[in-house]
Amino acid sequence: MSVAAIGIICKAPQPGRAKTRLASAVGAVAASELSACFLRDVAAAIDAVPESFGRRGYGVYAPAGVEHIMRELLPATFGLQLQVGDHLGDVLFGATRDLLSDGHDCVLLVNGDSPTLPTRFLVQAIEAMREPGDRMVLGPASDGGYYLIGLKHPHRHLFTRIAWGTDTVARATQERAAEIGLPTTLLPEWYDIDDVETLHWLKDELAGHSARFHGGSLAAASRAFLETAPQNNP
Repeated sequence: MSVAAIGIICKAPQPGRAKTRLASAVGAVAASELSACFLRDVAAAIDAVPESFGRRGYGVYAPAGVEHIMRELLPATFGLQLQVGDHLGDVLFGATRDLLSDGHDCVLLVNGDSPTLPTRFLVQAIEAMREPGDRMVLGPASDGGYYLIGLKHPHRHLFTRIAWGTDTVARATQERAAEIGLPTTLLPEWYDIDDVETLHWLKDELAGHSARFHGGSLAAASRAFLETAPQNNP
């Protein structure tokens, strides 16, 4: 049976190292706790993909030596893979290459900052990956980046000449795909939580007040944290 690898690109949620932009508003400890909640929720969205699709979750984590933290956060069925490379492009390419070499028929890499990521987007991505022929699946994020990239082969070119952290990332990645003749399947737009503004987006979505984002995953861990720690909410 074909098994898709779904890897969460993440850093261990340690105070002072996790969600630094958000930490300036809510504090380092609260930011790290929120980061942990986000990882739990993204993992739950992956776990909700029906097993009949053939999938296994992974934490593609950094830094080295935090395996015990990741084991506590992620389901026992998840594998762990240490990030390789100093830059995001190297990390994404290395994770794709290594997970494919482990025998998976395709790889989906998702960020760890989208706690309401809809499971149906993951299902759509796997279905697209299982279509005949090579292709890329891309989930564009509201900030111009992407929350998901899916590949059948480790195309290094997709991760070159990208201005990481800017609003051109998704567009440039599609351009790199076009340069090598790689068809692209686009998923619906979703969002990452990186700062106070996007944290408010999350609160609005969880309250059912977002006109832009709806139908997301339950995000039980993030929901519980935000409900019980109002002093951390700007």
